[in-house]
Amino acid sequence: MSALIPRPTSEIAPGAVHVPQWLTPEQQRELVTACRAWATGPVPIRHTELPRGGVMSVQTVCVGWHWQPYRYTRTAGDVNGRRVAEFPQWMVDLGRRALTAAYADESAADYTPDTALVNFYDRQARMGMHQDKDERSSAPVVSLSIGDTCVFRVGNTETRNKPYTDIELASGDLFVFGGPSRYIFHGVPKVHAGTADPGTGLASGRLNITMRVTGLPG
Repeated sequence: MSALIPRPTSEIAPGAVHVPQWLTPEQQRELVTACRAWATGPVPIRHTELPRGGVMSVQTVCVGWHWQPYRYTRTAGDVNGRRVAEFPQWMVDLGRRALTAAYADESAADYTPDTALVNFYDRQARMGMHQDKDERSSAPVVSLSIGDTCVFRVGNTETRNKPYTDIELASGDLFVFGGPSRYIFHGVPKVHAGTADPGTGLASGRLNITMRVTGLPG
């Protein structure tokens, strides 16, 4: 649902940019359809097991490369041994447009993401403070939100503790972190259940799609 008063684009920290309502409702519906297809396989959506025990509360499906803590592989040895779905060119194009929207410069033309992690949050799911640092490339991370609004905690590059800033990411919002903020700690301490617009094709829960450049050889 569109905000009555448009929210402005804002730089939360150097290189960390929030662009509200960047995705149109039609684009959100298209992404929901794509995510539902990926969720069925070839490597299906699942709760990722953590090395020290425990299971992540979000459900994850990967595109391009398979992620498990704390590495990327082409095949999902921890799930079914199959190769994940290919990363489509239209996602590369979407990532470049996102970078242009956030940074308003020419660097987006060279941005070539080759993987996406798609996380589904139900009303109980959370994501602890962490860094995205399993990639060999320091290219920006492009994050897209669809469905329920969440509290997104933007920290610093040194510690998972304060100082941090809490913002709300609503359906259609874009968040990019790169440059000095590429390795910020970040997390999702809360999902506001019941705030999703069924018009996106997602009646409840939150989808978060993060595009990255692995820097790994093809």
